[in-house]
Amino acid sequence: MEKKNTSWNKVSKWYGSLVGEKGHFYHQSLIIPQTLKLLGMKAGDRLLDVACGQGVLSRRLFETVKYVGIDASKNLIDEAKNLDINKAHKYFVKDATKSFGFTETFNKAAIILALQNIKEPEKTIQHISEVMEKNGKLIIVLNHPCFRIPRQSSWEDDKTNKMQYRRINRYMTPLEIPINAHPGDVNSEVTWSFHHPVEDYSNYLFGNGFLIEKIEEWTSEKKSEGKAAKMENRAREEFPMFMAILAVKK
Repeated sequence: MEKKNTSWNKVSKWYGSLVGEKGHFYHQSLIIPQTLKLLGMKAGDRLLDVACGQGVLSRRLFETVKYVGIDASKNLIDEAKNLDINKAHKYFVKDATKSFGFTETFNKAAIILALQNIKEPEKTIQHISEVMEKNGKLIIVLNHPCFRIPRQSSWEDDKTNKMQYRRINRYMTPLEIPINAHPGDVNSEVTWSFHHPVEDYSNYLFGNGFLIEKIEEWTSEKKSEGKAAKMENRAREEFPMFMAILAVKK
């Protein structure tokens, strides 16, 4: 297939305004707290944050955690450095599908809402494995691979039964899906989403020396109002937005 530029450097300004210093709503209320809980972060840990963006995770860590963040976007790395008051944290511009070139090793690693935007996720997991210590833990947080497939999943209403449900058009086939950063703008920059079924992620992990310890599925905490609120809130509780995979290096 045609090689695509999947770096978010070209949309870094838009993404920076969307996420900000503390992260968007889901970063703050759900994703970062649950990520830290699953990783069991403690003082003295050595954490590699892959595709770290503006370094949202770095600003929620113990001061004594040794942190290294990498991202393919120089603009996002520059912003992460500017926002981070902990000068011991390190940031590097690196393509996650190529060898990181680190001699140091880590006992914790994270890829938060980024692996689905990398064309070759198996290579990213391979290179994480190369710098992970035995029994080290890796967490991968994804837009749910089943229920949130761009252009292939949607909310629909069953008016007869007064239920909202999730329609899934495709799932098992890997897909490359273009996403307009500014819908409706004919000159919008495009990012890419690369869909894979859950078994692909399991195979990538197992093939690179990881065993899955736990999978969690996280639902939205937002609430609707108005006449459709009951069915929308019920559906929101039934269909998770995010999936977290916690794996251990063996």
